[in-house]
Amino acid sequence: MTLRLADLLETIERLWPLAGAEPWDAPGLVAGDPADPVERVLLAVDAVAATVDEAVDSGAQLLIAHHPLLLRGVTSVAEDRYKGALLARLIRARCGLVAAHTNADVVGSGTSAVLAERLGLVDVEPIVPSADGVHGLGRVGRLPEPTRLGRLARLLAEVLPPTATGVRAAGPFDLPVETVALCGGAGDSLLADPRVRAADVYITSDLRHHPASEAREQSVLGGGPALLDVSHWASEWLWLDRAAEELRAAHPDLEVVVSDLRTDPWDFQVVQ
Repeated sequence: MTLRLADLLETIERLWPLAGAEPWDAPGLVAGDPADPVERVLLAVDAVAATVDEAVDSGAQLLIAHHPLLLRGVTSVAEDRYKGALLARLIRARCGLVAAHTNADVVGSGTSAVLAERLGLVDVEPIVPSADGVHGLGRVGRLPEPTRLGRLARLLAEVLPPTATGVRAAGPFDLPVETVALCGGAGDSLLADPRVRAADVYITSDLRHHPASEAREQSVLGGGPALLDVSHWASEWLWLDRAAEELRAAHPDLEVVVSDLRTDPWDFQVVQ
């Protein structure tokens, strides 16, 4: 029986229910006819020109992106604007677009859970648990053996795909660490959470000067974690392989491909 986009949307809803999304988020079907057949799917963190081209040129009928293309309101999809151009290319190629964003973050096999698994954390729990205690934002757990902040930063650099910005650390290189809190993507909203404050180190992305500085100053006064800041794209790219495994398990005849294209926006860094 031919797999339709509508069938795949049912699977996507089962794996990453829209009800789990944050109120400000915009996941779900962005473009595509639910009646269209789907034989090949491309998974990517971002729907940008490179990944849209990859999807269309490879003959995919669906691009599943972690980040919503239309997260913020637009008033035009004219093709002299990049979002309009991307949507037009997808629609002309009859390639659908689905976003699985915070609804894919909070599930038991979501972005933060995969990162925690790759770091080998044990006794892992959500930082902000849902009512069932399994789903929720972020993860906190323990390393199998205590280590030092510098060694953990090196492990992160080995686990994550390489980027121009690498891993930035706030804290002494030799600081003992065992309890790790983390949040894939931008996680500065959790800096004041009690579970984060109680951890030895907090791993997340997109840390700005003031939130990071204030968190470190507070830790000097009343205790708190060291910080490891990593690429937003890299912290979430690891999840794509898990998402692909889950889609293949649900639809064995479906070809599911993970994009290896780096869509981190930074190309190089000059260290002074």
